[in-house]
Amino acid sequence: MRMAACLGLGMELIEPCGFVLDTKRMRRSGMDYLDHIDLVRYPSWEHFTDRQADESPSRLILLTTRAAVPYTRFEFKTGDRLLLGRESAGAPDYVHKAADARIIIPMVPDMRSINIALSAAMVAGEALRQLNAFPG
Repeated sequence: MRMAACLGLGMELIEPCGFVLDTKRMRRSGMDYLDHIDLVRYPSWEHFTDRQADESPSRLILLTTRAAVPYTRFEFKTGDRLLLGRESAGAPDYVHKAADARIIIPMVPDMRSINIALSAAMVAGEALRQLNAFPG
């Protein structure tokens, strides 16, 4: 959330999350960024996909260890939405099927994964660089 707020990015959370997320707990942990972020929460994947049908088309780009295309070789477009699964289990098969593209962060062999916050930061940074869309 901090990264999204600081970079002027929106954030969408599709529940159930792998963690408890309520305003009281976020404020207590120093997440005062809530007032500076465009945050939308969906109670389920179905609610998310129903809402997407009502909005202008955008590509869903899934970060996954099951992809072949490195994120640094992917051509991002304005409006792309980055999808990240749970750190413990990744994204379910139905999310893989719904994604318009799947990208990977190249890593040393036999390593499980980079945590979700760092993965989001790396890929969002590359997308913003390609699109010349950093704030300021």
